[in-house]
Amino acid sequence: MAEQIPAARLDRLAFADFVSARGQALQRTAFLLTGDWATAEDLLQSALARVYPRWSRIERDDPEAYVRKVIVNTWSTWWRRKWRGEQPTETLPEGAVADAYAEADRRGAVAAALATLPPKQRAVLVLRFHEDMSEAQVAATLGVSVGTVKSQTAKGLAKLRSADALAGYGSKS
Repeated sequence: MAEQIPAARLDRLAFADFVSARGQALQRTAFLLTGDWATAEDLLQSALARVYPRWSRIERDDPEAYVRKVIVNTWSTWWRRKWRGEQPTETLPEGAVADAYAEADRRGAVAAALATLPPKQRAVLVLRFHEDMSEAQVAATLGVSVGTVKSQTAKGLAKLRSADALAGYGSKS
């Protein structure tokens, strides 16, 4: 007689498989929202911790969309808080080290340019272009109208086109 695997263990295995398969893609999304790998890891961990208890219900639908929405909502509450645990100072305690590969990698320039955008514009652009979501999907994920997505996309792209961090990367034809 075959041994039956308890439902809780099956849920754990399904969740672990999902995280193994989609974790890196979700972390890239979190990075583009936060602009910092360590914060992106914290954001993804927080989102996954919130999703895990509900996994048996979530996995029947579209778990990646659900987790992505939890990531965006969690990030949204983080940037809305007034206290972020750090206070800026006039001088940095240590000097920055130059990146020898900065010119070869546009990702740093894009991340810097994204960091200059307001949070809503950044979220719209990340979901729209990095996650390749339609305007309607972005609107549903963020809980705004399609018109808001369109206007935030236009404003965000205009700011990125004029961003100093991306100077020299555009094609002027």
